Amino acid sequence: MTPMVVILLILVPICIPLIWLVVIYNRLTSVRYHLQTSWSDVDVELKRRYDLVPNLVNVVKGYAEHEKETLERLTELRNTAAANNQRPDLQSDDEMALERGLGEVMVVAEAFPDLKADAGFLSLQRELANTEDRIAAARRFYNANVRELNQLCRTFPSSLAAGWFGFEPQGFFEAEREARDAPVAGVGD
Repeated sequence: MTPMVVILLILVPICIPLIWLVVIYNRLTSVRYHLQTSWSDVDVELKRRYDLVPNLVNVVKGYAEHEKETLERLTELRNTAAANNQRPDLQSDDEMALERGLGEVMVVAEAFPDLKADAGFLSLQRELANTEDRIAAARRFYNANVRELNQLCRTFPSSLAAGWFGFEPQGFFEAEREARDAPVAGVGD
């Protein structure tokens, strides 16, 4: 055997795993970056919702003074959700509570025809609906990135590289059990 063949026989078994490791590391890094970027998109929409809530409370407050407790609770839920800067999977409980609180305020608004006809209220209601749609879209994109990273972290052989370089599976930003279950409607309820 020539010296070149011997060198190739030694280098090839070393280089192939090294190249594989670099490719997997770059893939994991790329997915983690997409995950962070997609969470930023969710966070922007959540902040938009936080900004709309006080305006909604002020408009409803003028019409429904006796619903002060509901409005104060919504403000408290908004403040709690806005202050929660934990991992997305831990933040989702506060966000779902805020969504339920917004739903309660919309139910209150149904009892006041003048409020339902108020241009400011209608505008805020449309903005909130659009924001909720954007949050849902951003959540789906974020969760797709979580799924991809988790798949890489849990499947062989990329799980080896993920473990070596400290990549860990992430939690989904998801709805609570009650929010996922469709309401059951019956005749004569």
